[in-house]
Amino acid sequence: MDEQKDGTRGGKGQGPVGSLSHIESGSGGARSRMVDVSGKAATHRRAVARARVEFPPGLLQVVMAGGGPKGPIEEVARVAGVLAAKRTGELIPMCHPLGLDVVDIRFESAGSDTLEVTCEACCTGPTGVEMEAMVGASMAALTVYDMTKGASKAISLGAVELLEKSGGKSGHWRRGEG
Repeated sequence: MDEQKDGTRGGKGQGPVGSLSHIESGSGGARSRMVDVSGKAATHRRAVARARVEFPPGLLQVVMAGGGPKGPIEEVARVAGVLAAKRTGELIPMCHPLGLDVVDIRFESAGSDTLEVTCEACCTGPTGVEMEAMVGASMAALTVYDMTKGASKAISLGAVELLEKSGGKSGHWRRGEG
Protein backbone atom coordinates (compact mmCIF):
# COMPACT_ATOMS: atom_id res chain seq x y z
CA MET A 1 0.00 0.00 0.00
CA ASP A 2 1.10 3.54 -0.67
CA GLU A 3 1.46 6.39 1.83
CA GLN A 4 -1.23 9.05 1.35
CA LYS A 5 -1.10 12.78 2.10
CA ASP A 6 -3.01 12.24 5.36
CA GLY A 7 -0.44 9.73 6.65
CA THR A 8 -2.69 6.74 6.08
CA ARG A 9 -1.97 3.87 3.74
CA GLY A 10 -4.09 2.98 0.77
CA GLY A 11 -4.13 2.25 -2.90
CA LYS A 12 -2.92 4.59 -5.59
CA GLY A 13 -5.50 7.33 -6.03
CA GLN A 14 -5.26 9.95 -8.73
CA GLY A 15 -7.72 12.57 -9.86
CA PRO A 16 -10.94 13.51 -8.09
CA VAL A 17 -11.42 10.17 -6.33
CA GLY A 18 -7.85 10.20 -5.02
CA SER A 19 -8.66 13.16 -2.76
CA LEU A 20 -11.29 11.14 -0.86
CA SER A 21 -9.65 9.02 1.81
CA HIS A 22 -12.23 6.21 1.64
CA ILE A 23 -12.05 5.77 -2.14
CA GLU A 24 -9.17 4.48 -4.21
CA SER A 25 -8.94 4.34 -7.95
CA GLY A 26 -7.20 1.80 -10.09
CA SER A 27 -7.40 0.02 -13.43
CA GLY A 28 -10.70 -1.60 -12.39
CA GLY A 29 -12.27 1.73 -11.41
CA ALA A 30 -13.00 3.29 -8.05
CA ARG A 31 -13.62 1.19 -4.96
CA SER A 32 -14.31 1.93 -1.33
CA ARG A 33 -11.92 1.06 1.46
CA MET A 34 -11.47 1.55 5.16
CA VAL A 35 -8.60 3.94 5.85
CA ASP A 36 -5.65 2.41 7.72
CA VAL A 37 -5.12 4.64 10.75
CA SER A 38 -2.50 2.43 12.43
CA GLY A 39 0.26 4.95 11.69
CA LYS A 40 -1.60 7.95 13.10
CA ALA A 41 -0.90 9.29 16.56
CA ALA A 42 -3.58 9.01 19.21
CA THR A 43 -4.68 12.53 20.14
CA HIS A 44 -7.65 14.02 21.97
CA ARG A 45 -10.54 14.29 19.48
CA ARG A 46 -13.75 16.25 19.98
CA ALA A 47 -16.72 16.97 17.74
CA VAL A 48 -20.06 18.71 18.18
CA ALA A 49 -22.96 18.17 15.79
CA ARG A 50 -26.52 19.45 15.64
CA ALA A 51 -29.84 18.16 14.33
CA ARG A 52 -33.01 20.26 14.16
CA VAL A 53 -36.56 19.13 14.79
CA GLU A 54 -39.29 21.43 13.44
CA PHE A 55 -42.71 21.38 15.14
CA PRO A 56 -46.08 22.81 14.06
CA PRO A 57 -46.88 26.09 15.86
CA GLY A 58 -47.34 25.67 19.61
CA LEU A 59 -46.48 21.97 19.83
CA LEU A 60 -42.85 22.22 20.95
CA GLN A 61 -43.74 23.92 24.22
CA VAL A 62 -46.36 21.23 24.97
CA VAL A 63 -44.02 18.26 24.32
CA MET A 64 -41.08 19.81 26.18
CA ALA A 65 -43.35 20.15 29.22
CA GLY A 66 -43.91 16.38 29.12
CA GLY A 67 -47.22 16.58 27.29
CA GLY A 68 -46.27 14.44 24.32
CA PRO A 69 -48.19 11.25 23.53
CA LYS A 70 -45.39 9.04 24.91
CA GLY A 71 -44.48 11.24 27.89
CA PRO A 72 -41.27 13.18 28.56
CA ILE A 73 -38.99 13.00 25.53
CA GLU A 74 -35.59 14.26 26.63
CA GLU A 75 -34.23 11.31 28.60
CA VAL A 76 -35.38 8.66 26.12
CA ALA A 77 -33.92 10.67 23.21
CA ARG A 78 -30.70 11.34 25.15
CA VAL A 79 -30.14 7.63 25.80
CA ALA A 80 -30.91 6.78 22.16
CA GLY A 81 -28.36 9.37 20.98
CA VAL A 82 -25.65 8.08 23.31
CA LEU A 83 -26.25 4.46 22.30
CA ALA A 84 -26.20 5.36 18.60
CA ALA A 85 -22.96 7.35 18.90
CA LYS A 86 -21.32 4.36 20.62
CA ARG A 87 -22.38 2.10 17.71
CA THR A 88 -21.43 4.38 14.81
CA GLY A 89 -18.75 1.95 13.59
CA GLU A 90 -21.48 -0.67 13.15
CA LEU A 91 -23.85 1.70 11.32
CA ILE A 92 -21.53 3.54 8.92
CA PRO A 93 -19.54 0.97 6.90
CA MET A 94 -16.14 2.69 6.71
CA CYS A 95 -16.11 4.21 10.22
CA HIS A 96 -13.64 2.82 12.71
CA PRO A 97 -15.09 1.54 15.97
CA LEU A 98 -13.98 3.97 18.68
CA GLY A 99 -13.78 3.82 22.44
CA LEU A 100 -15.60 7.05 23.22
CA ASP A 101 -14.64 8.86 26.42
CA VAL A 102 -17.82 10.93 26.56
CA VAL A 103 -21.04 11.52 24.63
CA ASP A 104 -23.28 14.39 25.74
CA ILE A 105 -26.71 15.06 24.20
CA ARG A 106 -28.42 18.41 24.85
CA PHE A 107 -31.76 19.90 23.85
CA GLU A 108 -32.46 23.59 23.35
CA SER A 109 -35.35 25.52 21.87
CA ALA A 110 -34.29 27.66 18.91
CA GLY A 111 -37.34 29.82 18.46
CA SER A 112 -40.86 28.82 19.35
CA ASP A 113 -41.13 25.82 17.02
CA THR A 114 -37.59 24.44 16.56
CA LEU A 115 -35.73 22.08 18.85
CA GLU A 116 -31.96 21.88 18.43
CA VAL A 117 -30.40 18.59 19.47
CA THR A 118 -26.63 18.75 19.93
CA CYS A 119 -24.25 15.90 20.48
CA GLU A 120 -20.68 16.26 21.72
CA ALA A 121 -18.42 13.24 21.37
CA CYS A 122 -14.82 12.91 22.61
CA CYS A 123 -12.13 10.27 22.59
CA THR A 124 -8.38 9.85 22.52
CA GLY A 125 -7.54 7.97 19.37
CA PRO A 126 -6.09 7.98 15.85
CA THR A 127 -9.22 9.17 14.06
CA GLY A 128 -11.91 11.79 14.56
CA VAL A 129 -15.33 11.56 16.18
CA GLU A 130 -17.31 13.71 13.73
CA MET A 131 -19.47 10.82 12.57
CA GLU A 132 -20.17 9.74 16.16
CA ALA A 133 -21.40 13.25 17.00
CA MET A 134 -23.56 13.39 13.86
CA VAL A 135 -25.04 9.92 14.41
CA GLY A 136 -25.77 10.75 18.06
CA ALA A 137 -27.55 14.01 17.17
CA SER A 138 -29.46 12.31 14.35
CA MET A 139 -30.70 9.39 16.44
CA ALA A 140 -31.70 11.64 19.33
CA ALA A 141 -33.68 13.80 16.85
CA LEU A 142 -35.31 10.71 15.30
CA THR A 143 -36.29 9.56 18.78
CA VAL A 144 -37.85 12.96 19.49
CA TYR A 145 -39.90 12.46 16.32
CA ASP A 146 -40.91 8.95 17.39
CA MET A 147 -41.93 10.17 20.82
CA THR A 148 -44.04 13.03 19.42
CA LYS A 149 -45.41 11.83 16.06
CA GLY A 150 -48.72 10.89 17.70
CA ALA A 151 -49.31 14.61 18.34
CA SER A 152 -48.66 15.62 14.72
CA LYS A 153 -47.38 13.99 11.54
CA ALA A 154 -46.21 17.46 10.41
CA ILE A 155 -43.13 17.33 12.67
CA SER A 156 -40.00 17.22 10.53
CA LEU A 157 -36.27 16.77 10.89
CA GLY A 158 -34.09 19.53 9.52
CA ALA A 159 -30.39 19.99 8.99
CA VAL A 160 -27.88 17.62 10.57
CA GLU A 161 -24.50 19.31 10.57
CA LEU A 162 -21.09 19.34 12.15
CA LEU A 163 -20.63 22.49 14.25
CA GLU A 164 -17.09 22.02 15.52
CA LYS A 165 -14.22 19.54 15.62
CA SER A 166 -10.80 19.53 17.18
CA GLY A 167 -7.82 17.23 17.41
CA GLY A 168 -5.76 15.33 14.94
CA LYS A 169 -3.62 16.58 12.10
CA SER A 170 -6.20 19.03 10.75
CA GLY A 171 -6.61 20.74 14.14
CA HIS A 172 -9.57 22.89 15.07
CA TRP A 173 -12.52 23.73 12.79
CA ARG A 174 -15.74 25.61 13.57
CA ARG A 175 -18.75 26.11 11.25
CA GLY A 176 -18.76 29.62 9.86
CA GLU A 177 -15.01 30.08 10.26
CA GLY A 178 -13.93 28.30 7.08
